[in-house]
Amino acid sequence: MMRKLTALGLVAGMLSIPAFAQTKIEFKEFDLDNGLHVIMHQDNTTPIVVTSVLYHVGSKNEQPDRTGFAHFFEHLMFEGSENIERGEYMNIIQSHGGTLNAYTSNDITYYYESLPSNELELALYMESERMLHSKVDQTGVETQREVVKEEKRQSYDNRPYGSILIETLKRAYSVHPYRWAPIGSLDDLNAASIEEFQQFYKDFYVPNNATLTIAGDIDYAKTEEWVKKYFSEIPKGTKEIYRPDITEPKKTAEIRDIVYDNIQIPAVIQAYNLPPKTHKDSYAMSMLSTYLTGGNSSLMTKELVDKQQKALALAAIPLDLEDGGIFIMYGITNMGVEPKDLETEIDKLVKQVQEEGISDRDFEKLQNIMENNIVSGNSSMAGVAENLAEAHVIYGNTNYVNKVMDAYGQVTKEDLQRVAKEYLTLDGRVVLYYLPKSAEAAQ
Repeated sequence: MMRKLTALGLVAGMLSIPAFAQTKIEFKEFDLDNGLHVIMHQDNTTPIVVTSVLYHVGSKNEQPDRTGFAHFFEHLMFEGSENIERGEYMNIIQSHGGTLNAYTSNDITYYYESLPSNELELALYMESERMLHSKVDQTGVETQREVVKEEKRQSYDNRPYGSILIETLKRAYSVHPYRWAPIGSLDDLNAASIEEFQQFYKDFYVPNNATLTIAGDIDYAKTEEWVKKYFSEIPKGTKEIYRPDITEPKKTAEIRDIVYDNIQIPAVIQAYNLPPKTHKDSYAMSMLSTYLTGGNSSLMTKELVDKQQKALALAAIPLDLEDGGIFIMYGITNMGVEPKDLETEIDKLVKQVQEEGISDRDFEKLQNIMENNIVSGNSSMAGVAENLAEAHVIYGNTNYVNKVMDAYGQVTKEDLQRVAKEYLTLDGRVVLYYLPKSAEAAQ
């Protein structure tokens, strides 16, 4: 098949933002012989289409001495391909009225582009090129090494509190590859040979490890025809996909440490281990995090920011991961407040939930917030495409996208009290104090 971009004869158009709202997301799906799973969602209300590819590879699929590969490939696979000139990938999409982006997590790598619907064939061609023969050569590797170095400097090394995730993960996990963050180690990337990068590409960026989702103003039959045209020729991966079969042992002792950072104001970080993302308690933990710190009327914000004024900001974030994540709570102290004082007050409020639960009124408000969040998450074609892909890959059932609301609806206020007791335990948690470097010098 001729794969040159010029052979497509596509016309540029204008990008528009969709107005999307429906209770049930309809979709069709099929598999190619090479293992590629394809999900299609039709919404013809606006002339826009989002095309995405979710590769089931993240930092957990890396080796301990070669971390950062998945995130590195998020960048590298924008370099171009045998038929797309180096550095032209973004320019081509943008010149046809589109936007594009990607991200890497501990579990997945996700690419997507949003284009006028008359440019769907272009999007499919571009993603098939990325999957079939991305440029994985010395020039691209050296270029992206510098890009990743700069990203690490800006987002982690030189940003106040930027290392929280890195420092927390390496203490929250002792054996599971979740113990390193997706950014990984620059030393590992520098030490890797071009052959190692090429092998990583061959191992993971294959159709049998990918889910292609097309959402928007499409015709099902024509879309399927184009998918087969551009993706059927891509060979299936020859190796079994490496997925770590490692169980993180339950911690029975608290881990406590101090991190000195380029900051002026101390912070307190607490991390508690969670069950796998698909566990039924994930919904209750998500609601609990919203109750504790989700907005100005949340428990901890009202008590510790507004009333006691011990904190400038607070957040409770359930980092849901496929093999079991962490519930991270952090608070930035107010001027003159010792980290220990803030930690004590945070623990008091957690204990209050454990012993007293929450009121009927607060629980009803929580239910409304969660419903609104779910609806908002499906209010754009980009959100629908991503949620469909995650439903298939993580939950093993694409129709899970239509069952999320029911899952939250089954959570009771007694469940919130129960999960607070079960998971937010003092024995086995990680506690970090972030202190100014000047405090280290004063020791």
